[in-house]
Amino acid sequence: MDSLTLILLCCFAFSAGFVDAIVGGGGLIQTPASLVMLPQFPVATVIGSLKIPSFTGTAFATVQYLRKVSVNWTMAAVMCVLAFIAAFAGSEVLTMISNRYMKPVIFVVLIGVAIYTYTKKNFGLHTQKDHSSRREWLYAILISLIIGFYDGFIGPGAGSFLVLAFISLLGFDFLHASANAKLINLATNMGSITLFLLKGSILWQIAVPMAICNGIGGITGARLAITRGNRFIRVFFLLVITATLLRFGYDAFFR
Repeated sequence: MDSLTLILLCCFAFSAGFVDAIVGGGGLIQTPASLVMLPQFPVATVIGSLKIPSFTGTAFATVQYLRKVSVNWTMAAVMCVLAFIAAFAGSEVLTMISNRYMKPVIFVVLIGVAIYTYTKKNFGLHTQKDHSSRREWLYAILISLIIGFYDGFIGPGAGSFLVLAFISLLGFDFLHASANAKLINLATNMGSITLFLLKGSILWQIAVPMAICNGIGGITGARLAITRGNRFIRVFFLLVITATLLRFGYDAFFR
């Protein structure tokens, strides 16, 4: 691998860490770029290697959030365990079948997400909890299993889906949703990393330098999000969802 390729990959990793720290979706930057620039490697190997920088960037961003944002640690711990298991299973499936059949479905879902977020002006700006504790736990379990499996299987956009789920189902505001999403994302990344480590499918020569750059981007993005607050994150969320929509639309209908 030449030096220019590695430098470009590190730039993409920094950008991914920055975006992911604010509202998720960093994989939309990092994953497509890496697949294009590393065509000589199997797709599963590239995606598995990218879990290392994704984990690093998410970890640094999580530390920044937890200094300022409160978390329900009991629920977070249960969700992390379930998300770890689900992501491990999703990555196992990734090594066996193609994920292209999922993209048209995700495309339709993203259209709904973008329209709902744009038209509902107070979406994610305030904490709103109007359901029972039992239903809250049910939603938490479903979020962990479904998005955890998705992150291990396909990946890009999982952070944004987590933020959306915490807001729409659990009633969090954007700031608290982003903080909690980072914790669950750590677990999903670790689940995938464990699977790919067991299979020996990680390219350490790109994973380590990209992890450093992704981590720096994560710190920068998280600090900006905490400083600017919910309205800034909402706008950023819409931009990332739109980018996700365009990306999945291209993959689903033009490739």
